[in-house]
Amino acid sequence: MDAYQYVKDKEIVIFELDDVLFPEKDYLLQVYYLFAQFIEYTEQKTAQAIIEFMRSEYENGGTDKLFERTAAQFGIDAKYQYNFDLLHQNARLPLKLLLYKNMLEFMQELVVNRKKIFIVTSGNPEQQLNKIKQTEWNGLEQYLTVFFADELNQAKAEIFQNILNDNSLSAEQALVVGANKFDAQQSKLINLPYIVSLEIYR
Repeated sequence: MDAYQYVKDKEIVIFELDDVLFPEKDYLLQVYYLFAQFIEYTEQKTAQAIIEFMRSEYENGGTDKLFERTAAQFGIDAKYQYNFDLLHQNARLPLKLLLYKNMLEFMQELVVNRKKIFIVTSGNPEQQLNKIKQTEWNGLEQYLTVFFADELNQAKAEIFQNILNDNSLSAEQALVVGANKFDAQQSKLINLPYIVSLEIYR
């Protein structure tokens, strides 16, 4: 299915970041790898075992209390929670984050057709910025305008409306591409057309 059909009559497209433009796990698993390497270096514990445990715990139980679960399993001092959290914000990743192939092609088509691209992302602003800096954008970065919802301390719906106002557009002239019910709800609040990113990259 040609994804461009969704935006033929649109002027702007607004994206979330995680699990929309790239898989969030591609970032998190590299953070866990770096943390395990750090613990091996400082505490002489085997990094590979820690990495395998964290991957399994993340895939089965998500990020909630992942440090606590790992610390309990391997006898890691609670003081290293600080290092774990800091890595999420400033980790220098071994590998660049790669956009979903179909999403990359979709965004490139938007640029060719002179559609404006915005990213409105929730979560820790430093962490989200770190992801953006370490993504392979293939030249798209010059066409992106980014808003960090937590930094602005605004609801996404309010940011969406401000983007429309700043560009003198109606809701019908924009599209939000998200990955969860929250994004859908925020879009609906101001009658913004919304699609799930799965429709584009799978």
